[in-house]
Amino acid sequence: MAADPRFAAWAAGLEDYLDHALPRADVAPQRLHAAMRHAVLGGGKRMRALLVYASGALVGADDATLHAPAVAVELIHAYSLVHDDLPAMDDDDLRRGKPTVHVAFDEATAILAGDALQTLAFEYLATAAASAALRVDWLATLAQASGVAGMCGGQALDIDATGTLQSLDALQRMHALKTGALIRASVRMGALAGGADAALLARLDDFATALGLAFQVRDDILDIEASSEQLGKTAGKDQAQAKSTYPALLGMDGAKTKLEELADAMRAALAPCDARADTLRALGELTVRRSH
Repeated sequence: MAADPRFAAWAAGLEDYLDHALPRADVAPQRLHAAMRHAVLGGGKRMRALLVYASGALVGADDATLHAPAVAVELIHAYSLVHDDLPAMDDDDLRRGKPTVHVAFDEATAILAGDALQTLAFEYLATAAASAALRVDWLATLAQASGVAGMCGGQALDIDATGTLQSLDALQRMHALKTGALIRASVRMGALAGGADAALLARLDDFATALGLAFQVRDDILDIEASSEQLGKTAGKDQAQAKSTYPALLGMDGAKTKLEELADAMRAALAPCDARADTLRALGELTVRRSH
């Protein structure tokens, strides 16, 4: 993500904030703390955190204010990956190019690590150096995106649909919750930090909705076209588990056409915004073109 020099700076700073937010591995319970750090540090695209910073930049929010929601959204994302990889869920052994938490440690520790990362995210937000009103808005936004109206609900729909061919509408609804909700929350939390008004929040939500679906369509394409080494996770899992995907429903050419339509929707949503939205625009383009 070197297209904008701020991406690298934000990502490097975020790694330090995550390191300090997480409990030390030499403090009891050491195994749990080590598993949490294994899940969070040293990997990942940090797309959701970068969206916090980029949407904050659009509204003139100070980076110092944006660190807390950026950390919180990455903790939630990491927890979701830990639980998603469990044997009872997608049963995967590779994530971000290294063994998944239940493989590197054990299943019980992985469950507890995910639980602890989720609660740490809300603790971190609740104690952030921001006004009480802003902290409440952040907490409500992240909670809604994480629960039954967001990731958890989407994961449940995904499990229910495994082995069946979903309609395109059902597939989009599932991914709007499972993947899209946290992406929309990331954009919204950054914008809230700069006092965005209702009209701008609505426009940014349109951008983030298209981005969330584009992220998943690209994921589905890469699951077929890329290798496990490129992805840092097991390639071909969707086909092996008979999951509905955009290529399965639309064909590969149709999925790529859908991806371009979503890219156009992202551009249209940000068209009225000035150059301060360029970082968001760049993240949208990177989502569409990414190779892992």
